[in-house]
Amino acid sequence: MTPKDAFVLGVVEGLTEFLPVSSTGHLILTAHLLGIPHSEFTKSFEIAIQLGSILAVVFLFADRLLRDRETWKRIAVAFVPTGAVGFALYRLIKDHLIGNDLVVVISLFLGGIVLILADRYCERFCYLRDVNDMSLKKAFVVGIFQSLAVVPGVSRSGATIVGGMLMGLSRRSAAEFSFILAVPTMLAATSYDLFRTGSAFSREEWGLLALGFGIAFATAFLTVRFFLRFLDKHGFVIFGVYRMVVSLLYGAVFLF
Repeated sequence: MTPKDAFVLGVVEGLTEFLPVSSTGHLILTAHLLGIPHSEFTKSFEIAIQLGSILAVVFLFADRLLRDRETWKRIAVAFVPTGAVGFALYRLIKDHLIGNDLVVVISLFLGGIVLILADRYCERFCYLRDVNDMSLKKAFVVGIFQSLAVVPGVSRSGATIVGGMLMGLSRRSAAEFSFILAVPTMLAATSYDLFRTGSAFSREEWGLLALGFGIAFATAFLTVRFFLRFLDKHGFVIFGVYRMVVSLLYGAVFLF
């Protein structure tokens, strides 16, 4: 991997982490297009730079994260199933799921259909305008949805947004909960992965991680602001259609 590759992957991560289109799927696809071998370092890089995107959320939602205890209760409850699944299946995810093109193609396509259906459901049944209007029980269910994102191509943000809408959150509130729930989730995932593999990285590889991290942060900071404004006028259907189109192109190029 070159610095140019790290820069491009950082931009892709920042653009896609909070959109319901699967940042992991896009990173895998981009690595293919750039001719980057899917080594142990590449897999860790794709996990670690997500933390750069998450740091952007910390800046954008700092007031809520620092002051709102009710929101943290819901974050904590929702993190439980995600953390349990992630730690239990870490080796399976790293060895067999990340980098599996067929899994990504199927997940992108089916996830697009689910996102469109959930958006239509939300038009009639979403009535909660704030994250704290959601019960702790419902927050736990959203966490179960998030745990499905251990499968590449599902999309962590997509899964939590769908879960939030099915629990009654408005589109914007579901997106905001998805953003802030990413903070402990990705912090835990990145810290655990670097603890397991970081000692094997060279100084050059740590430099590439730092570059990708910084670019992902800057790109995500701008993307989140745009995404929330977009949701005020539009729904998620366009993202569902996009996922299906990308999955078909992905499959045509790399599977057939």
